[in-house]
Amino acid sequence: MKLDKVFAGFNISSRGMSVQRQRMNSIAENLANAETTKTATGGPYRRKIVELKARSAQIFSSAFRQASVSLSTTDPAHVSGGDIGMGGDPSTLSTIDTKDTVDQTPPQMVYDPGNPDADTNGYVAKPNVNVVTEMVNMISASRSFEANVVAINAAKNMAKDSLEI
Repeated sequence: MKLDKVFAGFNISSRGMSVQRQRMNSIAENLANAETTKTATGGPYRRKIVELKARSAQIFSSAFRQASVSLSTTDPAHVSGGDIGMGGDPSTLSTIDTKDTVDQTPPQMVYDPGNPDADTNGYVAKPNVNVVTEMVNMISASRSFEANVVAINAAKNMAKDSLEI
């Protein structure tokens, strides 16, 4: 058995933890700037979003190729490659690309004629950050992070127990 297959669970979960940490940082920045009406670029703060995208389009079939038990399909169109068994390169397993983007939702216009950032009609452009949405996203990212921690602990315990055999 190759050593990289032993640590595959650790690698997947650690990548998941890294992605969720990046999401949490973005959410924290959004919450910190929820009332920022003027940035260095001149306008109100724009909400930041972390977009996730799988690198490989053949995630499912590459996972089948990594299986230690030979599997076959009932229809060759289900998974490309027909009969699938052991083999394949672990680096072909899907990894996730992340990209920080700016939410293009228009800013909220709030009537506040006393604000120094108000326009000629008395409206202030407020950031497009909804605190409730950000808190829900934060809970989601936190729970996903915790799930990856549990997966790493399970993999660690399995590895430890296998050494005691």
